[in-house]
Amino acid sequence: MLRVRKSAVGWVVALALTAAGLTPASPAAAHPTIDWHPCAADDSAECGTLSLPVDWARPRGERFDLALARRVATPATRQGTLVFGPGGPGDSGVDRVVNGSSRFSADLRRRFDIVSFDPRGTGGSNPVVCSRALLAQQPQLIADQAQFDATLAGNALLRADCRARTGPLYDHVDTISAARDLDAIRAALGERQLTFHGSSYGTLLGEQYAELFPHRVRAMVLEAAVDHSVGTRAFLDTQAVTSQDAFDEFVAWCDRSAACALHGRDFRALWEGLRARAEAGTLTDPKRPGVVLTPFELSRLTHREFYDTRRWPGLAEWLGDMDAPTTVRSAGPSTGDAVAPYPFAVFCQDWSLPVRDYREYDEHLRRVARLAPDLRYPTAVFALATCLGTPTPVANPQHRLRVRTDVPLLIAATVHDPASGYNWATNVARQLGRHGVLLTYDGWGHGSYTTSPCVERAVDAYLIDQKVPSPGTTCPAVDPDV
Repeated sequence: MLRVRKSAVGWVVALALTAAGLTPASPAAAHPTIDWHPCAADDSAECGTLSLPVDWARPRGERFDLALARRVATPATRQGTLVFGPGGPGDSGVDRVVNGSSRFSADLRRRFDIVSFDPRGTGGSNPVVCSRALLAQQPQLIADQAQFDATLAGNALLRADCRARTGPLYDHVDTISAARDLDAIRAALGERQLTFHGSSYGTLLGEQYAELFPHRVRAMVLEAAVDHSVGTRAFLDTQAVTSQDAFDEFVAWCDRSAACALHGRDFRALWEGLRARAEAGTLTDPKRPGVVLTPFELSRLTHREFYDTRRWPGLAEWLGDMDAPTTVRSAGPSTGDAVAPYPFAVFCQDWSLPVRDYREYDEHLRRVARLAPDLRYPTAVFALATCLGTPTPVANPQHRLRVRTDVPLLIAATVHDPASGYNWATNVARQLGRHGVLLTYDGWGHGSYTTSPCVERAVDAYLIDQKVPSPGTTCPAVDPDV
């Protein structure tokens, strides 16, 4: 059974601080230092580790090493440190700094050390690892009550396996714990206040840090914000609407753009044909000969390409290549390691998405299919099966935000974001009230800072000079064909 701390009640900040033995004025840790050294993959970046408690309610108990990386600012223009919160869950902040720090403007990189990390339970920070065979048994969709019951039993076996292989950290990979890690990072960097940019799932980290440590926030950007206030039905419905909107926008682009390989064709009719073949078990992936695509996989892989408009031409070609029946061959047994990383364990400690039985599960699927009639199976439905049977209460359940920062948080939202929907961003903005400002990008893709020069300028002005955009500020869409 999961070990649940009193701080797991989440939004009651005072209780959370008390449970961890902290007060708002006390430091998160004894200001440990980070031993920086050149990264093995690129010695122009620095890597290091920070020893942290597995359980913040027991700060003198077992510990683990959090992996970090940084690129230092130009000494003459340095203002401080910008900490980047990676998405996922499971994205590597270390990899982002070592290989992808150019996501930030040259001006930001001159003024701020860029620091990021692999959140607890992921990457190089004591990752959750599990039996590959048990992970492979998780169903994408549940077909009946018997499979529902089998999934409950299989998930219980998987949790026990992951806990045995991962160690004590397995029960403490929730984002509230990661928010306390973030404050320890701030202290170890010698920063009085935190300057933070979170992307996608990294925005949940930022939101919860702002709740716990409101007066330690200097500036905080939430790009593609997660709304952690929604229950099972609202979680599925908002994600379904968001996914269908992204599908519709892709179809509209294909209809108007010669850059689409399917331009001039009836795309929805083609899609219906592909989906019918997937339902019949006769659709194969042209990129992976012999791999049969299920209806869920067809939707998932298509949806993933909506994240970046630069991928849209390739998506159209891929779908066009599939629009020719091929002989189905077995891909053969999978080979490889007996264990695999499982960062999605973080999600199941952050979200309570209970489903009583197969009847309720099927009702969810039918309703979602009405909201997303083309994609039919938005990726969010996988979360129901994956987290089914998670002991409750989960460590970090959903709640409405209660943020009382001295400066407003900047929510950078994309109208046609396929993953963190604009419906989530506007709801987060309502929860923040005067403690948040919504900056809207009228375009497409998951995120906006690297897509829109207008968003980049506004975000940089906020992070560098704490210049907050006026309420209602919008940035024009960037044409995918330009």
